[in-house]
Amino acid sequence: MKRTSQSTVRRVINYWLKQTPPNQNQDYSETKHLILDGTFLHRPTCIYAAMDSQTHRLVLAAYNIKENPSDLMSFYGYLAEAGMSPKSATTDGNAVQGKQLKKLWPDIQLQRCIVHVQRQGLSWCRRIPKRTDAKHLRELFLNLTRVKAKQEAQKFIKAVFAWEKRFGSPIESSPNRGKVFSDVIRARSMLLKALPNLFLYLDDSNIARSTNAVEGYFSRLKEHYRLHRGLSKTNRYNYFKWYFYLKQK
Repeated sequence: MKRTSQSTVRRVINYWLKQTPPNQNQDYSETKHLILDGTFLHRPTCIYAAMDSQTHRLVLAAYNIKENPSDLMSFYGYLAEAGMSPKSATTDGNAVQGKQLKKLWPDIQLQRCIVHVQRQGLSWCRRIPKRTDAKHLRELFLNLTRVKAKQEAQKFIKAVFAWEKRFGSPIESSPNRGKVFSDVIRARSMLLKALPNLFLYLDDSNIARSTNAVEGYFSRLKEHYRLHRGLSKTNRYNYFKWYFYLKQK
């Protein structure tokens, strides 16, 4: 079998990088449950993606945008104009995302990614905490991803309220503002704010409990992109357009 030379391969790649993928003109009216997340390649801009939580197929992705009100509203607005009216979106808890989503779709349910909450909470509580309040709070975060039924969710919520009753007032009244204590404050605040939106997936199995599916997609994308580092800015744009077009899962 005749082998293709590297120069020929490069010419083929460069040819396609100069082309634009065809418009898909999709009808998004049937997509009702989303997973939304972003990842950085070249800060401060990112790749931002919307995935169907039921099929794990990419709905829309954009390269070189910022997770600010303007860029996110343009992204969501494009979906709305294409007929999308989602019932839910699973996000990492970025407040800007939630605010813009509610502007377009006031009734949308916003599920907090339980993996993001757990990961950040454990980081703030430390791996081997010395404070009693941090030790008990860490146990709560460890149990979060084990919640698979409503009864378990009720048990978890009761445990959070029990922790709050025991440690909440002392934390609020303490003059301590050291690094470790400040992180416990952050972990407590995040958990209490996230609690109302942690277990929406138990009421509707179509709602994703985490953004893991999108993060897996980003991981595969980055593996492929590493093979093409050094692309010019224009070619980089087209590379990702083609990737989103050809790799929807």
